[in-house]
Amino acid sequence: MNAPVFATLGCRLNAYETEAMKDLAGQAGLDNAVVINTCAVTSEAVRKARQEIRRLRRENPHARLIVTGCAAQTEPETFAAMPEVDAVIGNTEKMQPGTWGRLAADFIGDAERVQVNDIMSVTETAGHLIDGFGTRSRAYVQVQNGCDHRCTFCIIPFGRGNSRSVPAGVVVDQIKRLVGSGYNEVVLTGVDLTSWGADLPSQPKLGDLVMRILRLVPDLPRLRISSIDSIEVDENLMQAIATEPRLMPHLHLSLQHGDDLILKRMKRRHLRDDAIRFAEEARRLRPDMTFGADIIAGFPTETEAAFENSLRLVEECHLTWLHVFPYSPRPGTPAARMPQVHGTAIKARAARLRAAGEARVATHLAEQQGRKHKVLMENPRMGRTEQFTEVSFDSDRPEGQIVSATVIGHSAAQLLAR
Repeated sequence: MNAPVFATLGCRLNAYETEAMKDLAGQAGLDNAVVINTCAVTSEAVRKARQEIRRLRRENPHARLIVTGCAAQTEPETFAAMPEVDAVIGNTEKMQPGTWGRLAADFIGDAERVQVNDIMSVTETAGHLIDGFGTRSRAYVQVQNGCDHRCTFCIIPFGRGNSRSVPAGVVVDQIKRLVGSGYNEVVLTGVDLTSWGADLPSQPKLGDLVMRILRLVPDLPRLRISSIDSIEVDENLMQAIATEPRLMPHLHLSLQHGDDLILKRMKRRHLRDDAIRFAEEARRLRPDMTFGADIIAGFPTETEAAFENSLRLVEECHLTWLHVFPYSPRPGTPAARMPQVHGTAIKARAARLRAAGEARVATHLAEQQGRKHKVLMENPRMGRTEQFTEVSFDSDRPEGQIVSATVIGHSAAQLLAR
C-alpha cells in the first residue's frame, strides 16, 4: 500500500483543506492515489493546475489521480476531459467523509467519476476541523468560507459558494485545544473573513469573535487575522486593535486598486479615500500597525493615470507587504468582457508596483534598527515579529517559542537580530 500524494495550489485556505483531506483519506484507507487541490483565482492558475496534473501523472503513472479545489468546482468538464484524470471532486464533496470512503474502493466507476454539486446550495461550513495545521509555532483556524460579493474580476464565489460562518463557540473550543497543545499563535482564516457572522443568529461581527476569543482563551499569546475587507471592519474590531496587545499589529487588506473609477468597475464597495482613512485610523489606534495588500495591475480600462493612483496608494496607506496580481481575463466574469489593457503594459505596471512594495519593505526594515521585538520562532534560526516581519538569527532559538530580540541590521527581506 502506498499513502496518497497530495499537491496544493493557491491560497492558505486550500492548504488548510488539504490537511483535512489527508485526514479524511487516511481514515477511509485511500491508497495509491494522487490528489491535486486546485486554484481558480486566475486563468493562469487553471493553466498551472493542468500543467501540474500532467507532471504528477508522469511521475505516478499507476496511481489514481483525483482533482479537486476551486478549478475543479468551476470547470469540472475541463478536468474530466483530461486523459490523466480519474476523478473530479467538488469543494463541498472534498470535505465529506463519504466521498473518501467511495474513492477508497478499488475501482472508480463512470457514475462516480465527477462528483461536483451546486456550491450555491451549500448553507453550512464543513465540520472537519484540523487542530495544529501550520508550523509548530502557528496554527490556522478556518472560521468562514465562501463569499456573497460579486467583484467583476473574481470567479471565487462560484468555486466556494456563498458566505458561511463557523459558530463562535466551535472556534473558541478549537483554539483552546490548540493552546493546550502548545501553540503560541493562532491565525483566523476565511475567503471573506470580515463577512463572518452575517449568516449566524443575531448576526455577530468579526470584532465580536476576536474579542470573545481573547476573553475566553486568556492563555493565547498571539491572535492574528488574515486578509480583511477594510470597508466591513466593525467597531469591536477597531476596539480590539486599539486595546488588545495580543491581537497582532498586522492586517492584510483586500484593496485591489487605488482609482475610484476602476474600483467601481471592479464592483468593489470602497473608494480610495475609504482605504486611506481606514489605514490612518488603524495606525492612530496602533502606531506599530503594518499592512499588506492585494493590488491588481492592468485591470480592463486602466489608464496610466488610474494606475498612478494605485501606485500612490502604496505610500498613502503605508503598505508594506504587497501581493501584486497582473490582471488576466477570467472567462465567465464581467471584467473579461471589458476593454483589455495590453499585456506588455500590464507586466510593466505590475513590476512598478512590486518595486514600490520592495521600497516600502526596505524602509520598514531600516526603521527597526536597534528596536526590541518579540519574535515567534518558526525554526531554530528564523521567526517573525508581531508585524509579521521575518527575523534571522545567527544561533539557534527554541522553535515554537516567543523570544525577545534586538535588531542589529537587515538584509533585503529580513531583519537580523540577536
